[in-house]
Amino acid sequence: MKLNRRLFLYFFSTFFILMIVVGFFQYQREKAFRTEQLDQLLSTYNQTIYKFIELNPWDTKSLSSFLQVFPDSNLRVTVIAPDGGVMYDSYVPDVSQLENHIDRPEIAEAMVDPLGKGVSIRKSTSTNIDFYYLAHKFDHFYVRSALPYNIGLIVMLKANMHFLYFMVLVLLLASLMLSVISKRITRSIDRLQLFLSSIENEKAVDSEIVFPEDELGQISSNIVKTYKKLWKTKSQVKKEREKLIQHLQISQEGLGIFSDEKKEILVNSHFILYSRILTDTNLYSVEALFLIPELAEINAFVDEGLRSKELNRKRITIEKSGKVFLIQCIVFKDETFEISINDITAQEQENRLKRHLTQNISHELKTPVSSILGYMESIVSNPDLTPERQRFFIERSFQQAQRLTALLQDISTLNKIEESTALFEKEIVDIAEIVKDVLNDVHLQLEAKRFKVINNFPDELKIMGNRSLIYSIFRNLTDNALAYAGTNITLEMSCYREDEQFYYFSFSDNGNGVPEEHLVRIFERFYRVDKGRSRKMGGTGLGLAIVKNAVIHHGGTITAKNISTGGLNYIFSLKKN
Repeated sequence: MKLNRRLFLYFFSTFFILMIVVGFFQYQREKAFRTEQLDQLLSTYNQTIYKFIELNPWDTKSLSSFLQVFPDSNLRVTVIAPDGGVMYDSYVPDVSQLENHIDRPEIAEAMVDPLGKGVSIRKSTSTNIDFYYLAHKFDHFYVRSALPYNIGLIVMLKANMHFLYFMVLVLLLASLMLSVISKRITRSIDRLQLFLSSIENEKAVDSEIVFPEDELGQISSNIVKTYKKLWKTKSQVKKEREKLIQHLQISQEGLGIFSDEKKEILVNSHFILYSRILTDTNLYSVEALFLIPELAEINAFVDEGLRSKELNRKRITIEKSGKVFLIQCIVFKDETFEISINDITAQEQENRLKRHLTQNISHELKTPVSSILGYMESIVSNPDLTPERQRFFIERSFQQAQRLTALLQDISTLNKIEESTALFEKEIVDIAEIVKDVLNDVHLQLEAKRFKVINNFPDELKIMGNRSLIYSIFRNLTDNALAYAGTNITLEMSCYREDEQFYYFSFSDNGNGVPEEHLVRIFERFYRVDKGRSRKMGGTGLGLAIVKNAVIHHGGTITAKNISTGGLNYIFSLKKN
């Protein structure tokens, strides 16, 4: 059955039931009104007869003469004594033949009714005629009026049926209107259904369907427009997916996507190649990769991630067959996971070369330190030099020795962070307290350069970390600002955000800033923006490198940017645990 017919039946049934209820109510009301009119008429007769009897001596003949003036010739009047004896009856001349009326229904009802009124419809035992009786109880007797319950009276008491005919006419008109309205309402739906049928053939998506200019038509038109947009988006996503798959196949990164049962969904050629190197066997299925001992940690991580159904990430490094692989696993919330394998052999070799270079530099710098100390000893033991000259060389040599010692300490710290993170024990530390210690340690330098410090850290800011490394982060950033920002500088530091895993920090000044071309390299070892000026200022060139590695050691990242109004802003994060 079509929707318009169903709507018509729903509305018609509701309206029809409503009409029946209203008609029944009106019929009963009309019938009660007709009965009430008859009761009022008979009550008027009873009251008139009562007053006539009260005002005149009792005489049945005069009462009969009086009743002849009443308009109803069929009216039967009965006067009944309180004990039920009949005193007068207009239909029976000899009342002695009548039974006692105390048990008549209308008399019994009038006896107990508060208004002294009783009504009944029954056949008279004396006349064998059906009457409509209405009796009233007065002070000394009962007066009962009755009319024959014949066809005329029955018709009079029946309700007027004209309003029922009117209701039927209204129902017919309403049915016609409901039919038209249901068709108009479902016109948009029918056309929308036509559109849905047409798009089963994908080539018919561009078909044009005109909808009525009403609210439902506008909604249907918007649905069609939205569907067409989604269709185009789906086509674009499909194309992009194909591009992505092609990109994965030619990417130098080995990538594999697996289901929750560790079944292959998508792998590229490099993933198969790297898996072959890691397993030392021919892989008929990449699922065998999960069986090798080197990936036991990844395997356990995947199992735990699938149980917790949370987005997690895990990285490990494996050395195999002379190569170094960085393996990263991500478990997604939809119970799939991704494993990427990167050959970082060249990168590791480069890092080793850099570390060797740093170690060589550290070794070479020990000799100048020894030479300077020896030279100072020679000066001290040479009595021919003037005291002023001796003091000059001693101070210069001592300054250089301090710089070289600081350089060695920084290099040693960097090597420890990169190579032996286990040397840095972790404990619960209060970053706010460490920052206060840093500011106390450099307060003389801050005052000398007229720095204004805005410390927006809360009273407590605790993480699980290494106190020495966190101190070095804020100390090196402060020292860097003191060395290069200028004078009369405002230094502002804050923890501007936190989430479940990280605190996010901002460390900024309104000083000279750094040229944009140098921003990407300021965290490299020994990198100096202005080498001549930097050496005059002092420093080892390793401060920001230590900051970066200390941040990474605490699971965070750091970057630097120039402030539009002038100055430099370091933005970094530290993992809470």
